[in-house]
Amino acid sequence: MKKKILYYGRAVLALVIGVMSVLAFAGVFYPVRIFDVQFTALLQRVAVDFSVAAVILLCLLLALTLLFGRFYCSTLCPFGLLQELFMTVFRRKTGVQKNLPFKYFLAVVTFGFLAGGTVLAARWLDPYTLFGAAASGAWIGLTAVVLVLILVWFKGRFFCTNICPVGVVLGLLSKIALNKIYIENDKCISCGLCARKCPTGSIDFKNKTVDNETCIKCFKCLNQCRKDSLHYGIKPAKIIPFSPARRRLLVSTAFAAFVAATIRGGMDFARAAVGKLKKAILPAGADNADDFANRCLNCNLCVQNCPMKIIKKANEDYLTVHIDYGDNFCDYNCHKCSVVCPSGAIKKITLEQKQKTQIALAVVDENICVKCGLCVRECPRQIIRKADGAYPQISADECIGCGACQSVCPVKAITMLPVEKQKILG
Repeated sequence: MKKKILYYGRAVLALVIGVMSVLAFAGVFYPVRIFDVQFTALLQRVAVDFSVAAVILLCLLLALTLLFGRFYCSTLCPFGLLQELFMTVFRRKTGVQKNLPFKYFLAVVTFGFLAGGTVLAARWLDPYTLFGAAASGAWIGLTAVVLVLILVWFKGRFFCTNICPVGVVLGLLSKIALNKIYIENDKCISCGLCARKCPTGSIDFKNKTVDNETCIKCFKCLNQCRKDSLHYGIKPAKIIPFSPARRRLLVSTAFAAFVAATIRGGMDFARAAVGKLKKAILPAGADNADDFANRCLNCNLCVQNCPMKIIKKANEDYLTVHIDYGDNFCDYNCHKCSVVCPSGAIKKITLEQKQKTQIALAVVDENICVKCGLCVRECPRQIIRKADGAYPQISADECIGCGACQSVCPVKAITMLPVEKQKILG
């Protein structure tokens, strides 16, 4: 009975999270901050503002992993849930999968760069970011989905076990977790039913072992065993003699040096990443181009949820999301991008703060302006002044750069110029 509760309970929770993820990226509604617990985005948010809520959430996620194992990958990760859907549709079976050392290299590069100040590597490897990119139609996400489809067909959830940097970190914690999947050798008849259902190839039924580092705690194996030989809980301890090895010391030293090198590399990339963003207008809360270029994961959740559709995906001109006033303006009474951003790239500010945050500056070209005065009427802050027969005058100390004036100008005489650093006006 307990095993069925674990199996169906996990399946129902995963289904709910999956549906909520689809609705959030469809821009239908943003449900209960589910993306605030996505590992890389949460880690980034802790690094950006060290908010109490972010620290508590990260500690809770790590503590739960140490208690219950790598449940995140089978329940909370939208990219993992997408792979589970593929496996269900394909009805694929997986054999025992090996741990490839290369995955540790990818994880060190990803989080080493993050520690160095840039999310550049995470944009290519983080599962949440790839899911967001795919959901918004970005080429990197769609390419990742095609590659994962191929991997699922041949190797099951190979991405989760041997590529995903988040999976590596949580897998190492899961390896020493209090509760594990384990086989009771006396009862097991090595029929292989459990192994055929394991999406990560973590069960070696011939040797009656389970690799809890790659096991994602989907509990499908528990539901298959006919002899009640598979268990989830505290595994009976075995005494393993301590054997210090010189090779381990050398490997640890080399690993530490590699981590230090990736952090330094991340710092170098962080300095080089800002060039293509200097002329971009950024959402309120992004602060400045230098920081935003290295903080934005390009998950595109803000793009999908912007009601005015002015936040655009990264392109060849701008390496992160950015604002384009070509077809619309920023709604004065909206700060949804700040609400939905899970990584802290767009800081969580109130609507009142957003209404005072200068993100750009409107400039009037008097050679084009026809003095119609539409911009004066449209400005939500009422800071454009115009005397009879004169050109409109925009106060640089009061304009927040929402683009409302530009959108109504019939002759396109108003241009929005980005500011070097956003600031909250009085």
